[in-house]
Amino acid sequence: MFNKSDITRNQCQLFGGQARQGYDWWWHSFTAHNAETGQEKPFFIEFFLCNPELGGDKPVFGQLPENKEKKIKPSYLMIKAGCWGEGAKQIHNFYGWNEIEVNMGVPYSVKVGDNYITEARTCGKVVLSEEDAQKHPEYMSGAGEISWDLKISKKVAFNVGYGAGKLFRKLQAFEMFWHAEGMKTEYEGEIFLDGQKYLVKPETSYGYADKNWGKDFTSPWVWLSSCNLTSRVLGRQLHDSVFDIGGGRPKVGPIALNRKLLSAFWYEGKPYEFNFSKFWTFTRTKFDCSETDVAIIWHVEQKTWTNRMVTDITCQKKDMLLVNYEAPNGKKLHNRLWNGGNGKGTVKLYHRGKLIDEITCENVGCEFGEYC
Repeated sequence: MFNKSDITRNQCQLFGGQARQGYDWWWHSFTAHNAETGQEKPFFIEFFLCNPELGGDKPVFGQLPENKEKKIKPSYLMIKAGCWGEGAKQIHNFYGWNEIEVNMGVPYSVKVGDNYITEARTCGKVVLSEEDAQKHPEYMSGAGEISWDLKISKKVAFNVGYGAGKLFRKLQAFEMFWHAEGMKTEYEGEIFLDGQKYLVKPETSYGYADKNWGKDFTSPWVWLSSCNLTSRVLGRQLHDSVFDIGGGRPKVGPIALNRKLLSAFWYEGKPYEFNFSKFWTFTRTKFDCSETDVAIIWHVEQKTWTNRMVTDITCQKKDMLLVNYEAPNGKKLHNRLWNGGNGKGTVKLYHRGKLIDEITCENVGCEFGEYC
């Protein structure tokens, strides 16, 4: 059963080969409300570690022309914070490895100055001027200022099973690993965006928390998740439900597994999982992600011997951003990685051919991109 907490998977995984070419990040996304107007706005916060053995007193940027020419790999802590919707932005601040403190044990923690993250709390600040954002394209960042102080309470996990278990983590067998310790997470606290105060309340935060790590990224890259769900059959909001879909083209060593997704739906306390690595469930997946002039559209169909899940989500491009990362090898191949938190759509859930529910989904975290 996938709803199994395992915070050892949230430990920093940058050891062995991944210390020389590897990344590890902790992602948190949630919804807040303007303290004055009550207007809803989704936010995200991420702590991204890269190539510790290559680091020093200052961050090393892979996108600097001279570093590209010399094939110097990046090395740093990047703190990424941003928002979706009107004025969507991502702001990056970077730190050298000698500046930061990383607890490699359980629970994990990362600290530099007043910036901090662990299982149950995060606080910090990112700020970058328009002048510096323009002057330093290697930062891959927009301009602005965001600060936060949040409590984190993870309610439902998506434990993908043995594929991210202790043995496979030790062997560093996959190119990109995934664990969602809090695919349903409640956040509480405050966040400030360019001087505007936003309140984050547990019951309306519709939060999510996961981590990825490995040697490289995946292409295509697909992610969908929401816990703001309303049953069309029951005619009410589902308070103990969440779904999570992720993957694309996982690689085990040199072998690529084309067009594979992992997904789970925790439906009012009942688990429905579609996990290709659990071969005995005979999971089959078809998905299509497309881009129009105004929107990104996802269609995912998954089946096991007994269950079926059909997911249709749309997010308006005006509410999204092209999220920026460079890989540990110094390459930036994801240049159209669409990322949003305002997706809407439906999920249809079936058991033995019978419709269990048709669910309206809002505040959907969503991502799609391919190398270009």
